[in-house]
Amino acid sequence: MLSHIKPLLKCEVVGISHFCRRKRLCSCKSTWHLPHWSVGSSDTKVLRISCSKMASPVIEKAEVDDNFKNNEQDFSLSLSYEAAMEALSSLITRQNRKDRSSVGGKYGKLERMSIYLKIMGLEEQINELKIIHVAGTKGKGSTCTFSEAILRESGFRTGLFTSPHLIDVRERIRVDGLDISEDKFLFHFWNCWNLLKDKVSDDLPMPPLFQFLAILAFKIFISEQVDVAIIEVGLGGKRDSTNVIKSPVVCGVTSLGMDHMDVLGDTLGEIASHKAGIFKPEVPAFTVPQLSEAMDVLQERAAELKISLKIAEPLDLKRWMGLKLSLSGEHQFVNAGLAVSLCKCWLQKTGNWDNVIGTKEDNEGYIPEAFLRGLSMARLSGRAQIVHDTPLVLHSSINVPGDTMGKLVYYLDGAHSPESMEACAKWFSIATKEGKILPTSAQPFEDLSYKNGFFPHERQSNADVISKQILLFNCMEVRDPHILFPQLVSTCSSLGTHFSKALFVPSMSTYNRVTSGATIIPSDISAKDLTWQFKLQHTWEKIVHGKDFMSEKSYKAENLELLPPFNFLYEDITYCNPSRRFSCSAVMPSLPLTIKWLRDCVKENPSLHLQVLVTGSLHLVGDVLKLLRR
Repeated sequence: MLSHIKPLLKCEVVGISHFCRRKRLCSCKSTWHLPHWSVGSSDTKVLRISCSKMASPVIEKAEVDDNFKNNEQDFSLSLSYEAAMEALSSLITRQNRKDRSSVGGKYGKLERMSIYLKIMGLEEQINELKIIHVAGTKGKGSTCTFSEAILRESGFRTGLFTSPHLIDVRERIRVDGLDISEDKFLFHFWNCWNLLKDKVSDDLPMPPLFQFLAILAFKIFISEQVDVAIIEVGLGGKRDSTNVIKSPVVCGVTSLGMDHMDVLGDTLGEIASHKAGIFKPEVPAFTVPQLSEAMDVLQERAAELKISLKIAEPLDLKRWMGLKLSLSGEHQFVNAGLAVSLCKCWLQKTGNWDNVIGTKEDNEGYIPEAFLRGLSMARLSGRAQIVHDTPLVLHSSINVPGDTMGKLVYYLDGAHSPESMEACAKWFSIATKEGKILPTSAQPFEDLSYKNGFFPHERQSNADVISKQILLFNCMEVRDPHILFPQLVSTCSSLGTHFSKALFVPSMSTYNRVTSGATIIPSDISAKDLTWQFKLQHTWEKIVHGKDFMSEKSYKAENLELLPPFNFLYEDITYCNPSRRFSCSAVMPSLPLTIKWLRDCVKENPSLHLQVLVTGSLHLVGDVLKLLRR
């Protein structure tokens, strides 16, 4: 569909050559493709037409008048990627996760979603997509990512919709394993935006962010003519915007646990009921081993619909010696097992299974070579990801042999529920003891390690090396640190891992704004309220040491000693001082300053080896990755 759109190398309209970078010229060579804009005045020879090859309005080349020139700056901004991010930000209806304000209008979420799809002309086309629909509490993204890689390696054109994104919103929509390109994103974004904006009324407001992105994903997958679309549920299942899907090929439910209780209910059974809402008549469903309270509800719903609900067993690597999952952590064997079952069912239901297995015997536990390749090549940033970061190697004036040079290694996992925190703690404990990058776990950012001047090698055996495990933490205020911290600490301790220090940082990104990888990172932190970070520190100290040293006060950055001294990291936890700054934890004024401070600490002491676990929030993980990429 987009093959006729080519970058305009030289602007042909007088007076606007300096901001034509975002424009695209239609193959008819006579028109401009623009977002929904009215340009010029009655005295200007401007004609709005519709090119036969393009869905969006176009404007014929025109004589540019003074009025048009005065609008150049706004016009250029409207066509930029950042302008699209601002438009998306306007769709965020809540200021934070605790805000439960309604979208408005007279329609319910799914009814509204159906109307939007009808406006877009997608109502019938969406039924032609061959969809794998996945719900669950933890492992949804990993299962979907494994499934996408498996089917791509099996020779199919894939579409993948997941959430949230870490650095750039385009991560949510992948085609053939790659984030949708900026050009294609903008093309479909403005077309979708304009069509929906034209239909806005008191009864039908613009869709909120997730709903809009789901619509956009469906539009892109239809346009790109994908063979399979793997769709991850956003929240719950029964009332999720993706549940407008009427006839998926197969459904899956990953591991269930206690999360989003304010929306889904405060029992495992209630949560399971929401997840089972994606089950459809005559559509096979799979799940993983669950606690009985959850499994009973899933099976009850499947029985009501008279469909089969099969349990996918965790992948048994003993049978497939040599296979290494691309996503690290023991819990990924569960997700991989579900992905294998979903993909096999999809291939069978679409009549493609025999083509994939060829002449191989189809026995119960057979996994095709394409499946094994997919399981070893899938990528998902921010989940059990390891990134080496030592820019000081390039800039240090200290002459230190390479094998004793200090190291700064980030272990990133967006765990934010008790169950995922336990899995994160197990992974971190095992990974830090290995002291090196686990198999392909950092594949998406290998270029980062190279750019920062670090070439991964074995952990140093030098007796002078000082190795410290550091926690870098933040979570949303709807999370309960009294539940998260004990799970993290106890699991790590049981595996012989103990945090030397804990650092609590405020978020860099904000809940009510969509940013891109190129968004400018603010340096002004003077007005940042650190009340929540001090509460986290207070909870941490009480859990780790069993002592309540500090009163809960509201602090701001100007009341905070900017950064601890470098020797703060060198000290062991031997005591806690009943003061605002403890020997075992610190509240940091900002994330950018924290990253710089950690680098400076390692630069100051080349024998220092810091293993930093970044967890508690995918937003925090994304912010760290964004800073490391800079």
